[in-house]
Amino acid sequence: EGAKKNLLSEIDDFDFKSVRDKAVSLWSDAVSKIWIEGGSEEDKYNFYTALYHTMIDPRSFTDVDGSYRGGDNQIHKTDKFTKRTIFSGWDVFRSQFPLQTIINPEIVNDMVNSLIELADETNRGYFERWEFLNSYSGCMLGNPAISVMVDAYNKNIRNFNVQKGYNIAKVTSEKFGNQQLGFNTFKGAISSTLELSYTEWCMSLFADSLGYTEDAEKYRRLSKSYVNVFDHEKRWFRPKGEDGNWVEPWPEKGRLTQDYGSRESNPYQQGWFVPHDIEGLCALLGGKKAALADLNNLFKNVPKDMMWNDFYNHANEPVHHVPFLFNRLGAPWQTQYWTRQICKTAYRNAVKGLVGNEDVGQMSAWYALSAIGIHPIAPGENRYEITSPVFNRIEIKLDSKYAKGLTFTIIANNNSDENIYVQSAKLNGQNWNNCWITHDQIVAGGVLELEMGKYPNKGWGLKPKEKTN
Repeated sequence: EGAKKNLLSEIDDFDFKSVRDKAVSLWSDAVSKIWIEGGSEEDKYNFYTALYHTMIDPRSFTDVDGSYRGGDNQIHKTDKFTKRTIFSGWDVFRSQFPLQTIINPEIVNDMVNSLIELADETNRGYFERWEFLNSYSGCMLGNPAISVMVDAYNKNIRNFNVQKGYNIAKVTSEKFGNQQLGFNTFKGAISSTLELSYTEWCMSLFADSLGYTEDAEKYRRLSKSYVNVFDHEKRWFRPKGEDGNWVEPWPEKGRLTQDYGSRESNPYQQGWFVPHDIEGLCALLGGKKAALADLNNLFKNVPKDMMWNDFYNHANEPVHHVPFLFNRLGAPWQTQYWTRQICKTAYRNAVKGLVGNEDVGQMSAWYALSAIGIHPIAPGENRYEITSPVFNRIEIKLDSKYAKGLTFTIIANNNSDENIYVQSAKLNGQNWNNCWITHDQIVAGGVLELEMGKYPNKGWGLKPKEKTN
C-alpha cells in the first residue's frame, strides 16, 4: 500500500521522457549547491561526479505519507524528520557528513534522528556502527555515530532529541570504549584504541556543552587512551592483548605490516589518527619537528599512481585527514601541495576513476571539500583547514534554516596547475593569516579570497612563534 502511494505520487503518467527530465532537473538543483568556475574540463567532470556521489546516501527510507519501518519491524509515522538509511559510519564521519553539514544540513539532522530512533526501537540502546536498512552490520570499528551527532550539535544542527542522543552516546561509549582496559582490542588494538579515543574526546565536548562536568572530565581522560598503545622502545604504536602485554613478535616489516593491530591499514597509517590531540601525538613522536619529518617520510614513499600502498594510502579512509596535518605542524604549504597532487592523481574521469572504494560517498566527499579548499581534521570541532582550491571561484549556497548568510564564496586569484600555493588571504576584505576557518564564519556568509603563486609563501598561515622556529 505504501509503495503504491509512493509510485502514484512520484510517477503518475509513466512517461519516460518526463521522468527523465524531472530526474535531470532534480539532480541539477542538488549539485548546483556548489557552483564552480575555473579548472579544466576534467576537473569539472570529477567535481560534479563526486558531488553527485556524495548525495546518493544516506537515502530516504520514508514513504510519501511519513511512514517508515523501524528497528522493531513496526510501521512508524513522523512529520519531524525523514527516516534515512545506509550509514557507512566508519567511512563517512570523516568528510561525507562534514560536507553535508555545509550544503545539506537537514539530511545530517535526519540521519542523527534516524540513528537515535533506531537505537530506541531495537531496545539495544546504543548507536549502530554501520547501519543498513535497520540492520546492524557490525562492520568496521569505533563509534562514528557519536562523531556525526556531536559535529552536528556543535554546528547548530540540533532538531533532534538532544538528551536522548546524549544518553545513547553514553551507553555506546561505555559498551564499546576504552575504559575497561585503558585501550581496546576489538578488530585491532591500535585502530580501535585510537578511533575510540577520538570519539571519547567528542563525548567530552558534548558533555561540556550539556553541563555534565564529571562526564566531560571522564571522557577527556579517556581521550588520552591512545598513549597506552604507544611503545616508546619501538617509537610507534603497537597492539596490546587483553593481558596488557604487547602482541609479539614485533614484525619484520615493523609499523609497515598490514593488519598488525590495525584494520584495513598498518600501524604507520593508523598511528596518525589522533586528530583531537595533535600536540599530544607530537610529544610522543619527539616534538613537532620530529613529527613533521616522519610525516614527510609518509608522503615521500607514495607511488605516483596513488594506488594501495604501505605509506599515505588514499585508497582507504584511516589517512584521509593526514594531508591537513601539515597545517597543524607549521608547514601549510605542504598541505596545499599534497591535496592538489591527490586531487589530480587519485581522481579521474575514467572507468577506474577512484584509487579505492567509493565507500558510500566518503571518497568523493574528500575530493569535493579539498577541491574547494577546505577540510576538517577532527569533526566535532568547528575548524576547517584551508588548502589550495582546484577551482578559481567556488560559490556555496547556504541553507537559510541553518545559516545566517545566503552564500559563502571562495576565490583563488591567479590559480593554475603551477600556482598552487597560497601567498596571502582575505576574509570579507580583511587580511587573514590563519590556515583555517570556522563553520560559523562559513554559514555567516561572505568571501574568502586567496592569492595564489608558483612558490610557497612559508610565512602565510603561521603564528609568529612558528615562523621563528
